[in-house]
Amino acid sequence: MRYFIELAYKGTNYHGWQYQPDANSVQETLNKALSILLKTEIDIVGAGRTDTGVHAKQMYAHFDFDNQINASQLVNKLNSFLPKDIVIFDIINVADDAHARFDASRRTYEYHIHTFKSAFNNEGSWLYKIPLHLDKMNEACQILFKYNDFECFSKTNSDVRTFNCSIFEANWKRDENKIIFTIAADRFLRNMVRAIVGTMIAIGTEKITVVDFEKIILSKDRGQAGFSVPAHGLYLTQIEYPFLEIKKFI
Repeated sequence: MRYFIELAYKGTNYHGWQYQPDANSVQETLNKALSILLKTEIDIVGAGRTDTGVHAKQMYAHFDFDNQINASQLVNKLNSFLPKDIVIFDIINVADDAHARFDASRRTYEYHIHTFKSAFNNEGSWLYKIPLHLDKMNEACQILFKYNDFECFSKTNSDVRTFNCSIFEANWKRDENKIIFTIAADRFLRNMVRAIVGTMIAIGTEKITVVDFEKIILSKDRGQAGFSVPAHGLYLTQIEYPFLEIKKFI
């Protein structure tokens, strides 16, 4: 039987989602916990990869288990067993061919910036004090909807068959001393959101123009785009599936 597991995690103490032989990952931590509690070897498959230090307010993964699971009971056991920076929301019995990665129809990320020194935001937001022209940055967001090929924002030497992504939403909003960038798409390339944010920072500080931004996309050259902003300000906030009801726990 196949199960989806819905969770969230603070990425500060992990070298990303994906299992790594010599580093602590969220996937490995979950595999160990599930294997111990279910008394059999469990290998979960995530909806995608998050890099070192990136957080997830909502992540899905799937795993297979021979027997019927008492979902609420296992959720409680996992939350008692796992570290404090990983929380399990739900375990859902799904069709045997349901896939956490390939069946996801929409993924949403946020990037958080604080503009004034904070005693509390440093692990979950990037401090950037230079004033930003959000109107110009939001103008650049409209350019994203015109294109599908975002090779210019992809980590170099990425092993992907296509650089095409369909972007559904992109905007910048200010809330007092905080600025949040929201972007949603059917899929994302490695490092894509952080590269887009870094390039838009250059627009917001008037180092490049919106016209330049469009030329960068057309160039398909990562070297033309801006710097990659720090990982700790990035959150995976929502993943949607055609067969699951949308829920928000955080």
